[in-house]
Amino acid sequence: MSSTTVRPVTGREPAALAMRIGVVAAEAALATFARNLDLDEIADGEVDFRGAIGPAEWPVFSLVIDTLAEADPGDERPLDERRVDALNDLARICMAAKRRTGAA
Repeated sequence: MSSTTVRPVTGREPAALAMRIGVVAAEAALATFARNLDLDEIADGEVDFRGAIGPAEWPVFSLVIDTLAEADPGDERPLDERRVDALNDLARICMAAKRRTGAA
């Protein structure tokens, strides 16, 4: 079956493909977050990410959150604080991607 809206992979810029994969991963991680985590628990700092996310969804969620939560040199914040910021960044990434594609 052929689609006119999908271009072949060979005709696309590698950087654009990598960015699209990243956005898809970010969207999957945000959907996982929305289904499985309680905002009140996050605000209280009582989040067990590993316990809240199912085994099938954990690899992508973990990859995205840990990548976004990576400490810069000199960043003394604890991992939990960086993860909360990472969740905010994740939401911003997904909203920007939706606005850019006109889906918002």
